Amino acid sequence: MNRKILAFATLVCAATSPARAEVVETTADRFVTRAEASVKAPLLATWLALTKPGDWWNSAHSWSGDAKNMTLTPQGGGCFCERIPVGDSGNASAMEGSARHAEVLQAFPMRVLRMRGGFGPLQGEPADGILTITLKEVEGGTRLVWEYNVGGAMRYKIAEIAPAVDKVMTEQLTRLQQHLGAL
Repeated sequence: MNRKILAFATLVCAATSPARAEVVETTADRFVTRAEASVKAPLLATWLALTKPGDWWNSAHSWSGDAKNMTLTPQGGGCFCERIPVGDSGNASAMEGSARHAEVLQAFPMRVLRMRGGFGPLQGEPADGILTITLKEVEGGTRLVWEYNVGGAMRYKIAEIAPAVDKVMTEQLTRLQQHLGAL
């Protein structure tokens, strides 16, 4: 029975985890994370899902507490933004809040989405990050590669923040993979 549980756990982990995720480079003032996953969806369906983060992003990694408030406009100058409803903001002025997670630098449908921004706690630091997401058609679906290149002054120690950022970014890619079906 233990073998059956172990085999099932292995199967679940293989189906829900990207093929690879790691911190691929660190220096005194920068780091690069990279994660890869393959999904059962064709390029167009993958692109369309990628540009709707509210459908798959983890709400725990949002400012409003609800990923449904996140939008992404896939064009140069577009915004990966989040609306913070009045009830969530703790703001007695009855005005909504908002957050810009990243600005779209390049949107090449079904090939590349590149954004500049400091996700999560990096938003409050003078460091800057470039998230490049590439899509490639593979047999039976699409392969996605996420590379997040972060550099500049920050109060965090690179050795501590890089693995934490890698974990959160990999989680989002894994959630997109689950949303579309693992290949």
